[in-house]
Amino acid sequence: MGRAQGGVIRMGDSEYGRYPRVKKKQSNKSIDDIIKELKKTKSPASDYRERSLRIHGLICARCGREFDWKNRHQLTVHHKDGDHLNNPPDGSNWENLCVYCHDDEHYREFYDDDLRDDK
Repeated sequence: MGRAQGGVIRMGDSEYGRYPRVKKKQSNKSIDDIIKELKKTKSPASDYRERSLRIHGLICARCGREFDWKNRHQLTVHHKDGDHLNNPPDGSNWENLCVYCHDDEHYREFYDDDLRDDK
């Protein structure tokens, strides 16, 4: 089984090869049901962005640019201590930054570390 003439095993002839085939479990759920289930199940830490926007408002803490609900996707939540798992309920570890100020903040951290290493 799976052998060609001369005893040579071909990659496509067998379930064993360079990458063994994994048999997937069959599901009785429809694609729509799976999508609904995935949208419902969020980890408690995943809603920190919306909480930060409610607590701190739709304004960049660095440059002061104001946002509305249409362009709020350009506003990011920066973790002051750099720990994305540190999400206190009062929002004390967050600041809302526009994408430009957020990029600048992380560039400065990288650049400052690079300068310190050269000395």
